[in-house]
Amino acid sequence: MKIDLRVWRQAGPDAPGAFETFAGLEVSPDQSFLEVLDEVNSHLEAQGREPVVFDHDCREGICGSCGAVVNGDAHGPVKRATLCQLHMRSFKDGETVSVEPFRAKAFPLVRDLMVDRAAFDRIIQAGGYVTARTGSAPDANAVPIGKPTADRAFDAAQCIGCGACVAACPNASAMLFTSAKVTHLALLPQGQPQRYQRVVDMVGRHDDEGFGSCTNHGECEAACPKGISLDNIARLNRDLIVATLGGRQRAP
Repeated sequence: MKIDLRVWRQAGPDAPGAFETFAGLEVSPDQSFLEVLDEVNSHLEAQGREPVVFDHDCREGICGSCGAVVNGDAHGPVKRATLCQLHMRSFKDGETVSVEPFRAKAFPLVRDLMVDRAAFDRIIQAGGYVTARTGSAPDANAVPIGKPTADRAFDAAQCIGCGACVAACPNASAMLFTSAKVTHLALLPQGQPQRYQRVVDMVGRHDDEGFGSCTNHGECEAACPKGISLDNIARLNRDLIVATLGGRQRAP
């Protein structure tokens, strides 16, 4: 099959950017989107030109490194899939496919399709550590946790921090990401000592990084490759209310 690939090219955050079209690319339906970008880069390098810069690592939908907007959708048109799991059979023969970086104030562009998502790391750092003593590995059943609670905690822990939620949100909010990280520990016994201070610190960092506010559009859940639920945002909001109005934060 053949496609016309339009790729966003931008030498740096302050440089002008524009789409560059690679017309009539011969691709296999079984190729992943990143493999097509690899082939484009091989041709560019053979011509002595700068390759397209894009993020990638495991290419197995686990690491969350890859991320771009394909034909207007974060990670492309396939639901519950990362960019590396997007295959060319998802497009029609002769189709024009456009790819551009995630666009959000808190994700400054580095070059071409690569953005700086270090703001996510700083939100996690704001959450701090748990003070629960772990000692040696405990017996699996030493701390009883009900299966529904354990399932919800594991569901939240699936978040890979790819940033698709931010790219899809009209407000460029990272509340789905933040709530997943908050919920994971808020549901487990080990996370209780800092539970309420953690949510205040992480939400505060979220806002300081320049992410927008959540207005419950739901685009974040739809774009999330792991299907992280909006229920986590509701849980975060409840904990935040308890922390701020109920005086559950630590004393300054």
